[in-house]
Amino acid sequence: MSPEGEELAAEKVAQIVEAALLAAEGPVTVDGLFKLFRDGELGAEEGRKKVRQVLKDLQAQNPERGIELVQVASGYRFQARQDLSPWVSRLWDEKPPRYTRALLETLAIVVYKQPVSRGDIEQIRGVGVSQNIMRTLLEREWIKIVGQREAPGRPAIYGTTKAFLDYFGVRSLEQLPPLDEIREMIEPVIEAEKAAAEAAANAAANSARVEKDGEAAGADADMVEVYDAAEGDETRTTADQESTPDAADGGPEQLAVAPARDH
Repeated sequence: MSPEGEELAAEKVAQIVEAALLAAEGPVTVDGLFKLFRDGELGAEEGRKKVRQVLKDLQAQNPERGIELVQVASGYRFQARQDLSPWVSRLWDEKPPRYTRALLETLAIVVYKQPVSRGDIEQIRGVGVSQNIMRTLLEREWIKIVGQREAPGRPAIYGTTKAFLDYFGVRSLEQLPPLDEIREMIEPVIEAEKAAAEAAANAAANSARVEKDGEAAGADADMVEVYDAAEGDETRTTADQESTPDAADGGPEQLAVAPARDH
């Protein structure tokens, strides 16, 4: 630990900044990093300038490492390189959340048309906006209420947050891709939803068809059993009739009832 006011070596300053960024729970601003140092520890020169130079040097080291230092809306942070995400994501058992087409469309409208009201979003999309969608975006802190429109009912108007920019790794809205690229990003989600819906509908139709065919087959089997049973009864009745002598043949019944003759 350095004495009060003693200037730190450039290597030590770099280590402190790097350690602070790794230990922080979120992005850290230049001012936040500057406040880590006591008076004189950064020398006589403007301290923030030294901190910025350290950040620049750390960013220059990124190509050789598995992590990279990026600047987002809330400051600087270390994060895993994007091309390594397929491996890094295996640290977590749960799958990343999947967002519906409606939610992504709503978010895109807020991002590119802000400030907008819920009514504006519904007019652009041509359908109603679920309250659950707005609640999800608010709870994730991707959007916030930035005011109220001077209109009947004074509807809330929404805009994006720094948390939204941090999540998508950009410093400002100007760094976001054009809307056409956003549409291309959403298109696979739309196609996946359509395919999943069609697969579910086909599976339900096939299940219903199999069940119906099974019921029909069971009914046919019952009819066959009834027919076989009836045919068997008819066969037995015919056999009984053939094995019983009729009265014309002088069978036992005729002998039993024949009157005695006088001799």
